[in-house]
Amino acid sequence: MRIEEIIKAFKPYKVVEGNYKIWLDKNESPFDLPEEIKDEIFEEVKKIPLNRYPHITADPLRERIAEFLGFEKENIIVGNGSDELISYLLKLFEGEHIVISSPTFGMYNFYAKLEGIKLVDVPLDENFKLQNVEDYAEKAKAIFICSPNNPTGNTQEREKIISVLETGAPVILDEAYIEFAKGSNVDLVNEYENLVILRTFSKAFGLAGIRVGYAVASEEIIDYLLRIKSPFSLNALSMKIAELMLDHYDVIKQNINYIIKERDRIYKEFKDYVYPSEANFLLMKLNAYEFLLEKGIVVRNLSGRLSNHIRVTIGKREENNELIKALNEFLGVK
Repeated sequence: MRIEEIIKAFKPYKVVEGNYKIWLDKNESPFDLPEEIKDEIFEEVKKIPLNRYPHITADPLRERIAEFLGFEKENIIVGNGSDELISYLLKLFEGEHIVISSPTFGMYNFYAKLEGIKLVDVPLDENFKLQNVEDYAEKAKAIFICSPNNPTGNTQEREKIISVLETGAPVILDEAYIEFAKGSNVDLVNEYENLVILRTFSKAFGLAGIRVGYAVASEEIIDYLLRIKSPFSLNALSMKIAELMLDHYDVIKQNINYIIKERDRIYKEFKDYVYPSEANFLLMKLNAYEFLLEKGIVVRNLSGRLSNHIRVTIGKREENNELIKALNEFLGVK
């Protein structure tokens, strides 16, 4: 792609900066790691020889994830965030286009543009459910399904996902927020060799700062991905921290339950304006972005089909109380 085409296709990433008191815009966990776990991490980090490269394919972490999920190491690949894995998946499969269903995670479109791949958008219906994506499976390089979907928060029905898998086209099922939902479809990897599940440590695990994502797929797909993936792409510190957090899933589970409880509380407070969610955020039909910003609360402002909507990450109770107070003021509720 020539530089002129890149300039036309990509806008600079807009960063919200300022001395705001509450940040609810990036779907991060509101919880940092407890001090005792950080101390444990620091002790382990001291043992890492920083003059040496990490394991070339991050096998120690792959083994721990496999054990955690009930798979084999050969079914797992890790990356510098799940975004990195999306870029490699688009290089792996043959086809003429990718299929997405908007509104959804923007990085699918981003990497398709970067690779010069045609994009077919089959928009979600009025309830944000998948429509006839199967009709575009022929010659598809990949069909992307985000469940729970970002930014709408809803999951897609298992029967529909299976229907798409039955086409034989490569299906990338993004489960970045699955820990906040009622169930996963990761078991389908054992039945469908055309399925790739994407996961991340950035959301429920509260490790957005270390940038670790992973994929679960057939041994064949993982083998091919490892052949084209850059060596040493996951640093030794991130690898060790992710490994250790798998040993402390009880802490993560407590945080997940807290976030779900707070999500449901905010939903009930604004049920006339909020869509159901199985993620760590809520989609609200409120044009309140600027109003909240003036109150020191940063949320995600949406556009296109979701213009006049905001996406609100679930924070700590005291942050959510401030959000509720501000939104009630916006709505004129006393």
